[in-house]
Formats: sequence, structure tokens, C-alpha cells
Amino acid sequence: MRRDEYQVKRGRGKSRNSGKRGKQGKDTWATGKNLPFCQRETPMTPPETPPLALWPPKLAPAAAGARIFGYARVSTDDQRLDMQLDALAHTGCAQVFYDHGISGAKAARPGLEKALAVLQAGDTLVVYKLDRLGRSVLHLADLLTRLDRDGVHFCSLTEGINTATPGGKLIFHIFAAIAEFHRDLIRENTRNGLAAARKRGARLGRPPKLSIEDTVEAHRLLYQEGWALQRLLTRFGVSESTLLRGFRRLRQPEDTP
Repeated sequence: MRRDEYQVKRGRGKSRNSGKRGKQGKDTWATGKNLPFCQRETPMTPPETPPLALWPPKLAPAAAGARIFGYARVSTDDQRLDMQLDALAHTGCAQVFYDHGISGAKAARPGLEKALAVLQAGDTLVVYKLDRLGRSVLHLADLLTRLDRDGVHFCSLTEGINTATPGGKLIFHIFAAIAEFHRDLIRENTRNGLAAARKRGARLGRPPKLSIEDTVEAHRLLYQEGWALQRLLTRFGVSESTLLRGFRRLRQPEDTP
């Protein structure tokens, strides 16, 4: 091999492309100007991200002159209402009612009772989550059926339910059917359980003051029809503790805090 050919292969001396490097030398190759565009090392600038919108979005009244009310609840005193109250404030609620440290199993919830008292046809009741309104499926179904009967819309932010929309109206019918199905299921299970116990020869003891049929009906009258608690006690001739004990038997398997 000749010396000049050796020098060309080693990068010294002149070659066909040596003139193109010329004065630029290493700088040209360092910046990648002689490389294809897809292989150049160009600084990457991240795309601009749009500012995040406030969640949840602001709700519009279902009709002219209609109002939007919120309801929040926590079960124990050490829990905080801040997250629920902030979410309801962003939706544009005219007023937010709340129950602090009150379990959903209790029949008397002052905050919810005040909210139901001020709601009128066309208004909207907003909650952060479905279980903040009702603790059991039966309880929730009864309350939603009552709202539908009174012409009140319902919105749950977490589940994205809004009965003011055409698709959301179906929710009322679904929960009404669930309430009726749940009552029939409770009656059937109770009758079958008693029949099975008698067949085994078990002694059932003294029957409760409030039968399962009366308990189911009392639950419907209180939460779906909006009867006052005292009127309900007079109707069935029992004490408040007996009535609440019957309600706990209805929803004990599905209770959530």
C-alpha cells in the first residue's frame, strides 16, 4: 500500500470529501450538519401543555329560575368535608347542606332533611359521590325515586350522573326498578328463611314487633314518600329504636361507611 493511500484511510491527507470538511473540521461533525435531519442531535422542546380546567365543571341550571343545591356527608367526626365542599363549590351550588359525623344508617339526617325541604321542581341536588346520599342500594333508590316524583334533578360528580340530560333521565327509572326488586327480594328471602328454619324444627322465638313486610313499607314511606318520622311511628305503633333496628336488618349486608 502506498503511503498517500494509507494517510487517506487514516483521515490524514486529502480525499474526495476532505475539501467539504475544510475549515469547519470537527465542528461540522460535532453539530451534525452533515448528517441526515432525522439523525441530528437537536434539542427537544416539550410541547406546551394547556392549563388544566377546574374539575368538576360548573353546572348550568336545568331551567330558567331553577337552583342548584349541594349535599355532603361524612360518617365520623374525625373525617373532613373539605374535598366534598370544594367540589360542590366549583359546580356553582347556591347552598351546600351537610351532615358531619352522622352515619348513613341513621334515619334522621338534619342536613339532608333541610336540603329536601328547600328543593322545588326544576332544582338540582348535587353530591360528590352516590354513597354520600344513600348508604344502601335500597335507601339510595328510595331517595332518587322521591326526587323524580318531586321533579328534582340529581347529579353525582364522581359517577358522572346528571338526570338533567336525556341519558341521565334513565337513571331514575333504573333506580325505581331496583328499589322494587330489592323489596321483593327481601320479602322472598325472609319467607324462605323462616320456612327452612321451621322445616329443620328450629324454634324461632317471639316474632319482632315490626314484621319484615311492615319494615319494608316503613322504609319506603320514610325515604320515598317523605313521611315524618313521628307520623311513621304512630302509623306502625312502634318506638324509634324498634324502627331503626328493623332498617338495619334490611341493609346490614350492604352497609358502607
